Amino acid sequence: MARSTFAESGADLRLDGITKRFPGFTAIEGLDLSIAAGSFFALLGPSGCGKTTTLRLIAGLEEPTAGRILLGGKDVTSTKPYQRPVNTVFQSYALFPHMSVLENVAFGLKRRGFKDATAKAHEALRLVELDHVAQRRPAQLSGGQQQRVALARAVVNRPALLLLDEPLGALDLKLRRQMQLELKTIQGEVGLTFLHVTHDQEEAMTMADTVAVMNKGRIEQLGAPEELYELPRTAFVANFLGNSNLFTGEVVSADGDTIVVDVGGRRLAVPRVRAQRHAGEVTIGVRPEKLVLLPDEPTPQTGRNVLGPGRVIDASFSGVSTQYQVAVPGIGIVAVFAQNLGFGPVMQEGAEVWLTWSVDHGFGLSDSPEPPATSAGDDVDTSALALQRRERLQAELEEA
Repeated sequence: MARSTFAESGADLRLDGITKRFPGFTAIEGLDLSIAAGSFFALLGPSGCGKTTTLRLIAGLEEPTAGRILLGGKDVTSTKPYQRPVNTVFQSYALFPHMSVLENVAFGLKRRGFKDATAKAHEALRLVELDHVAQRRPAQLSGGQQQRVALARAVVNRPALLLLDEPLGALDLKLRRQMQLELKTIQGEVGLTFLHVTHDQEEAMTMADTVAVMNKGRIEQLGAPEELYELPRTAFVANFLGNSNLFTGEVVSADGDTIVVDVGGRRLAVPRVRAQRHAGEVTIGVRPEKLVLLPDEPTPQTGRNVLGPGRVIDASFSGVSTQYQVAVPGIGIVAVFAQNLGFGPVMQEGAEVWLTWSVDHGFGLSDSPEPPATSAGDDVDTSALALQRRERLQAELEEA
């Protein structure tokens, strides 16, 4: 995109001890959060975690029960929404259907008495590469174009903070991924502070410089996307950001650079620096794509963990990879994502396999996961396990 004059930095945002109580429940409890000026920050979490309430508090649409909201160092806790240098882009674009694209973008500036409102609106439309449709009505645009018009309308007001409330939720998958990259580029162009609220993990990790994972009204973990994915600190983060295989057992050795955990009679090692706890009962994990499936028991190697034998109970083709579910007696079901380098699955359902992965890819959590509904013991029918898994997936799809 062409470089424009949108280059000023936004303002930093700080939440100090924010609490929000509604009749019968507490949505947010003692939330502290700092967002640097000019950054792209994502607040990520499931429905009901408090992320939308947090956004509404920042926008001034809700009042906190306790705590302060500071924008650019100024306390705006008691400031009315229209008095805050904050704009919001919603999932529903809320464009005026009877106005042209240009009139939609210039509307806010004209209401505030800016004489060069039309020129600034053209500048904002050029930023989102839509100045050529300035005279069209919103109904004549695609969903992605309407989303960009809504963004231009927000950016043209030069807010110190731009709030994005699930802005891509109404778009199809391909367009949503395209818009993720465009939003990131636009944020770099305008230099404003973006706060993106979403439940979409891929969306948050694709666009944001920093991601805060929210759960039950509090921040579970905050950091760069790669850090959260590769080194989750809690079971919630490990399972919410992608998939994780989690194993719980007693630490039997914590010498040197690794800790060794007894998991169902197997010894699994994790680097000490990647583990939150080093004694007692701990939970360790590894991402499914880090595992390698082997048809035969591998020769023991320093720096590699081995599990097996197990049995493949499901193999699901997903395009770039095949996702395997392997039942390991005494351990449970282990997920493996194998890149599709050829045609058809490498392992068939029912095959006996071994699993191996680099010790360096493991991580240790500060808490423990909820106990699994089913464990794969020696006397468990693997066909029944596969059926249970499919039923769980079907139930999740129906809920969604």
